[in-house]
Amino acid sequence: MSSFAWPIRIYVEDTDVGGIVFYANYLKFMERARTERIRSLGFPRLETLWSEVIFVVHSAELQYHQPARLDDEILVTADVIRLGRSYIEFSQHVYLRQPDTETRAGLGKPIVSGRIKIACVTHDKLKPTAMPAALAAALGKD
Repeated sequence: MSSFAWPIRIYVEDTDVGGIVFYANYLKFMERARTERIRSLGFPRLETLWSEVIFVVHSAELQYHQPARLDDEILVTADVIRLGRSYIEFSQHVYLRQPDTETRAGLGKPIVSGRIKIACVTHDKLKPTAMPAALAAALGKD
């Protein structure tokens, strides 16, 4: 499955009083990258799938290596590593973005690494269910 990366600038609202990114905000950055990954596959809004199902975070595992700071540019990846009938598992990394580098190749060690599992569930009972066929097909070809 191919790689995907989304650039993000660090603003004051993302940081603590010391100008360091608040640890929980990396989850928001990863959420944005996953959403943009799905958008890049031809699903402009996940809400278009909500008439059938909803997607929830099943589990998240993160390792923090070093912080990002105010005004840094970061690159957040969202790579599908496992696709089940009712879930998607992502490997995600946050890198400090280098101005002269357009890819992750020269970025070195990620500042945050994680695995996020997203479950597809029914609206009413929040029970696992098969994800929409169009999304599964798009992710499977990815």
